[in-house]
Formats: sequence, C-alpha cells, structure tokens
Amino acid sequence: MYTIRNLAARAAAGFAIACLVLAAATTTPAMAERIRELATIQGVRPNQLIGYGLVVGLDGSGDQTTQAPFTVQSLQSMLSQLGIQLPPGGTPQLRNAAAVMVTAQLPPYAQAGQLIDVTVSSLGNAKSLRGGTLLLTPLRGADGQVYAMAQGNVVVGGAGASAAGSKVQINHLSAGRVPGGATVERVVPNQTLASDAIHVELRATDFDNARKVADAINGIDLPGMPPGGPPVAEPLDARVIRVRMPSDPGMRVSFLAELENLQVTPARPAAKVIVNARTGSVVMNQTVTLAPSAVAHGNLSVTVQSTPLVSQPAPFAQGSTVVAEVADITIKQDGGALMMLEGGAKLADVVKALNSLGATAQDLIAILQALKAAGSLKAELEII
Repeated sequence: MYTIRNLAARAAAGFAIACLVLAAATTTPAMAERIRELATIQGVRPNQLIGYGLVVGLDGSGDQTTQAPFTVQSLQSMLSQLGIQLPPGGTPQLRNAAAVMVTAQLPPYAQAGQLIDVTVSSLGNAKSLRGGTLLLTPLRGADGQVYAMAQGNVVVGGAGASAAGSKVQINHLSAGRVPGGATVERVVPNQTLASDAIHVELRATDFDNARKVADAINGIDLPGMPPGGPPVAEPLDARVIRVRMPSDPGMRVSFLAELENLQVTPARPAAKVIVNARTGSVVMNQTVTLAPSAVAHGNLSVTVQSTPLVSQPAPFAQGSTVVAEVADITIKQDGGALMMLEGGAKLADVVKALNSLGATAQDLIAILQALKAAGSLKAELEII
C-alpha cells in the first residue's frame, strides 16, 4: 500500500513558509540610504553596443556550414579583405569557426582607449565556444556608429564531453566573455556637467521619497552653492527632482559627489505580497498587515493499494501462469476546521498566523487570495 499526502506540495510549502519566516526575521526599521541607491542622474547612463563577428580556433565544435551558411559567407568576406580569394562555387567545410553576436555596455563618460568587457553568444549551431578567439569585431550603437572594437580570447565557464553516444555538460557552452576585450574608439557626448541644472530620477515612483530627497538636498550646504540662497532642489513630480548646479563649472563634480552620498530615510513601501505559483514561494514586505479573520482549511489524501492477481491455467491445459496487478485508488478529503486568525500589525504576527494553518504551498496561495478578496489582507497581492 502506498499513501500519498501531497508530499510534493508539502515540500513546496516548507519552502514557502521558510521564505515567510526569513522575511519576518529580517524585518527591521527603515534604514537611511544614500541618494545614489535611491535615484540616478538623468543623462548619466550606459549605452548598449552590438556587433557581428567570428570565433575561430574551436576544436571541431564550430558551426555546421550546411545549416549555417552565413558563417561561410562571413569567412569568405573576411578573407577577401585580407587579399585571399576562394575558388568560385566552393563551399568550405568549417568545423573550427562559429558566427557570434557580440554585445557590450559602454559606461557613461567612457574615454577613447578605455577597455570594456564584451559578451560573445553563438548565432548558429556551434556546440561550444570554449577555447575560441574572437576576431576583430566593430561594435555599433543605436545610431549605427562604431564606438568600440572587440577582439580576444573567449572565456567560457562551462565544460562538456561526449563519446560513444553519451554526453555530459556543465553550465553553458554557447556563450562566453572576453574580459577587457573591447577598446573604446568613440566618445559619447554628455552635457550633464555643462548644464545649469540636473534632474535626479528616483528608481521607484513615490511622492514621499521625492519630497524627502529634495529636503535632504536643501538641508545642507553643498560645495559651490552660496548659503542662504533659494532652494537648490525642487520636486517636479513623484519621480523627478530638479537640482540647480553651481555656477562655477570646476565645483560641479564635487557638488554631485556630495549630493550622491547624502543619507535619506526612504518612505515605507506599499504593502505587497508576491506569490510565485510555479515554485510555491511566498514573499511579503514589512508593511503587510492582517485583519482578524476566520479560515476553514481542509486536507486531501490519496491512497493507492496494489494487489497481485495470479491466473493459473487448469491441469493439462495448454497455457501459462499470468501475474497481474489490480490497483485500488481512494481519494479522501478531511473536513476543514474553522480557525481564527488574529489580526497582525507586524510581519512576524502575519507569518505566525499563516503558519498556524499548517497549509501546503498551493493551499496557502488560495488562502491569501481569499483573504485579499475578503478584505482581511491589507496588501497588494501579485502573482508571478
């Protein structure tokens, strides 16, 4: 006899309740954060670069030319630029080359000659890029201009081997990185320091945080700003704060450095419960509260009983003994007792109340949805 009592669901429930307890254990009063963690300065941002290139030197793990003809076309074009002409009509059978897409992130204020990392990703059907070398590849921005040139040895974090029809692989082999593999060739103009004012953009929209950031900036004497003057910062909306810059251009870097390190105590976030229906994890922030409510919770069990059945032929009969199994499946649902959940103003109290139900992960998700519908769960419920 085999008895199954939602073992998989209970295992997921343990993970879900662990997430709740972890959130409760780490509940602390709001801590001050620097402005650089809460906001960014408009215009000071990276730019994305992309290019198409070839990786050579692979140990027979490159693209199959019959299925990835663009690899051969790319190689023929490159060889023609080097003065090598292949016989017309011929199709080289490449095994050590692969077509790749090369991506990089150009940091703000990057200067010509600066080295940046690049990511190399297989475009065809190469089995592995391990041990390959990226050939000279121009990296272009959204405007089509070349901003960097990439070349170097590809570092792949995975490993794999195959023989006699068996294959083993660790991590990913079709993508890798070239540390410091691209050299910046063109500078992206940035007029942030030349402006008389900047805009500080909050990472999350919040009127209270916009006011707090503006008050923190106006509350101290910043380099280059005369004391007793008009307010330096002015919130424009729930996300953007306009900040005046010093009239002396030589003081603006020190001004922004001081501004980014100002300490601000952020506002309490909106109460939210995040439920991952696929993994059964439930995470809630410290502002979640629970009103007094009553919940009826039941339990479901499945019993599978297998009985061997032997069929024996009659004496002197031409037949053979046959063994079969007869399965008897029973589903039982226990009655749910009506349980009272006390109201909780703290996350620890909410977690304690939910743990008292002894619910599985899927039951817990359903209970949270029902509590939200009944108005007892004082939080936004988001299911991902």
